This record gives sequence, C-alpha cells and structure tokens, in this order.
Amino acid sequence: MSNQKSYRSAFILLTMLFFLWGFITVLVDSLIPRLRELFTLSYFQAGLVQFAFFGAYFLLSIPASYILSKIGYKKGIILGLLTMALGCLLFYPAASYRVFGIFILAYFILAAGMTVLQVAANPFVAVLGSEEGASSRLNLSQAFNSLGTAIAPAVGAFFILSDVIKNKDEIEVLDSASKQAYLATEASAVQTPFLGLALFISIIAAIFLFAKLPRMISEESTGTYSEAIKNRKLMQGVLGIFFYVGAEVAIGSYLVNYFLDMNLVNVIKENSIMKSIAETILNSGLTEKDDKAVVGVFVTFYWSGAMVGRFVGAYLTKIIKPGKVLAIFATISITLILLSISTVGLVSMWSILAVGLFNSIMFPTIFTLAIDGIGELKPKASGLLCTAIVGGAIIPPAFGLLTDLMAFKNALLFIVLCYAYIVWFGYKNGKSQVTVA
Repeated sequence: MSNQKSYRSAFILLTMLFFLWGFITVLVDSLIPRLRELFTLSYFQAGLVQFAFFGAYFLLSIPASYILSKIGYKKGIILGLLTMALGCLLFYPAASYRVFGIFILAYFILAAGMTVLQVAANPFVAVLGSEEGASSRLNLSQAFNSLGTAIAPAVGAFFILSDVIKNKDEIEVLDSASKQAYLATEASAVQTPFLGLALFISIIAAIFLFAKLPRMISEESTGTYSEAIKNRKLMQGVLGIFFYVGAEVAIGSYLVNYFLDMNLVNVIKENSIMKSIAETILNSGLTEKDDKAVVGVFVTFYWSGAMVGRFVGAYLTKIIKPGKVLAIFATISITLILLSISTVGLVSMWSILAVGLFNSIMFPTIFTLAIDGIGELKPKASGLLCTAIVGGAIIPPAFGLLTDLMAFKNALLFIVLCYAYIVWFGYKNGKSQVTVA
C-alpha cells in the first residue's frame, strides 16, 4: 500500500512536468510578436526564436539519453529542471539590456532542460504502476501537457502582450526620464512571468530531490542507430514527426501576426460575442489592451482544441485503425487551412484555429506507427523520433521567410504540403493496428 501511495505521488509530480513543458513551449510563442516589434524583426528573423528553441531537441535528444544512462533518471530530471530554471533567469538580463542574442540563448538553454525532461519523464510514467495501465497513465499525463498549452496563450496575452510596445525609433525621441521609465516597464513585462517560472521550477526540482521514485534500468539493446536508420517505415515516421511539429508550431507562432495582418482587431471589437470572449479572458475592457493581446487570447482555442481532440482521438483510435484516423485528421487540417486562405474575417480566423483540434492525435499516432514491429530497435527509434522535433526549429523560420516574400495566405500553402505528407503516411500505414499511448 505504501509503495502504491509513493507511486501515486511520483505520478502527480511527473504529470506536473508534462503540464510545465507544454505551458512553456506555447508561452514562448507569446514573445514572438513582442520581440518582432521590440527589435524590428522580419518574420523570418522572428522565426529564429523557434529555431533556437526546437534546435535543442535536434542537438540534445540523443546526448540526453546517454547522460541519463550515466547519472540516472531521477538526477536527470533534476538536471533538466535546473537547466530550465537557468534559461528562465536569463530572460531577466535579456529584457533589461534588450539584447536579442541573450533572448535566443535563454530559449536554447530552456529547451535544453526540457529535452532532458522529455527523454526522462515518458519512461518514468510507464513504470509507475502496472504494465497494462501504462498507456492510460501516459494518456492522462499528455492530457495535462495539452492543458498547459491551452492555458499559456491567455497567460501570454495578459502578461506579455497586453501593453503597447514602442520600437527603437519611438524610444529614441523620448526624454531621458520617460525613456528609463518605459524601458523598466517594458523589461518587467517579460521578466516577471519568467522569474516566477524560474522559482516554480526550482521548487519542483527540490521536491524531486526528496521524492521516492522507482529505479530505472539502463537501456539495454543490441540494436544500433545505423540499423534504425535503415528501417524505411521508421524514417518515414521521423519525417512525419518533423513535418507535424513544424507545421503545428509554425501556425501557433504566427497566429497573432496573421490575425493582425487580416485586421481582425476591429472585427472582434465590433462583434458582441467575440468582444465578450476577449474581455472575459483578459479580465478588462479591450480599449485598455494592445491589439496583440486582443487577438492573442484567441490563440488559446488553437491549443485547447488539441487538448479536446486528444480525448476524442484516443477513443477513435480504439475503434478505427490509427493510420486511417491520422490520414482523416490531416486531410481535415488541410481543408481548414485552405478555407482560411480563401476567406476573410471570422471565418478565416476560426478555420485556422480549428486546425488545433485535428493536430491532437498526430504526434502519438505517428510515433507509435513508426515503432510498431521494430523490436529491439525501439529505444534507438525513440531517440531518432524525438530528434525529429527539430521540425519546430526549421519550418517556422521557413514559413516566416515565405511570409516576408509572398504574404501569409500564400505562405500557408507550404504548411498544407507538410500536412499532405502526414496524409500519405497515415494512408500508407492505414492497415496497422497499434495502441496509441
């Protein structure tokens, strides 16, 4: 009984980690439109934020697995948390000195810690109880990850995007006192939430230090990465993860700018229902808020859709073969993006937001289809699939560059191509019956 109680406590702690990295991943998106104005960045340059963030997954997923095998998973989780806290603390000097390079470094260090956590937390959840209950435990933890992604846009809109930002030219014309006062206020808007996160993460690290967690056996496999790379279906899955993460992050990162580009602020203010939604989430009148905050609150629906869709998708993949569900969901995503491209106003807005609902099952479904029947290569396959999260580093800047060259609606056709590959992968593996965790 005491052992079961200990495992329950450990599960709660680990689920907090899932929530935490989901929340922080999307909170990063809130800073992109702010940094774009702050440093007068092109859309391509703004996309470099995601390049730094998701690039950490590419560089560190496999090394993280090696580190964990040496120091143990519990110490690895603590290391990951402390690394995340350091990344959050770096936002303080970055905001104070308004240096874009420090922001990028902070993002990379923050993501480095999250990479270690992702490699460590999933196997821990799997062993916290009976083997037959592993899937349901992982599903529950991932649902809290989606909850974090759903809450983050509202928090970002309230704390990070709500005040009016001046560009460099506007700051230069201020007198000395006004300039210092503005810079202090501006820095505080970024520093406060990330200092709070650093404190919260440090407390969790301290709790894990004294938590009783089961011993994890070091990875034992005769398979090699060279053998894994030769597996065609696995590598097709790696590409699937790459395109999925890249497309999802690209949409989420640029939604605020996309809505501003379509001049949706006045549309929202003139629509009683939309205005009420925004005022409720922001807890204030819209006249007091910056335009980015007004449209930014609706990004919540993109990420919360992924949370709702995960529960629906988990049921559908039990009664329909997962590959078919994946192909259908990706096809619907393409349809919604094309609808957003070809329309304006609230129809265009809500159709792109609805894509989040159908993103929900893509990562776990692609993952499980890719490793199905791969035997002893599963550990190496998991490392390669996690490395493919680098799609979130490559595709957003590429999308930003295309937006600079040909505007948002034309650039979205690039995202359509990403989902088209997922349709093909799902269709090709439509006969495979796996349990999606």
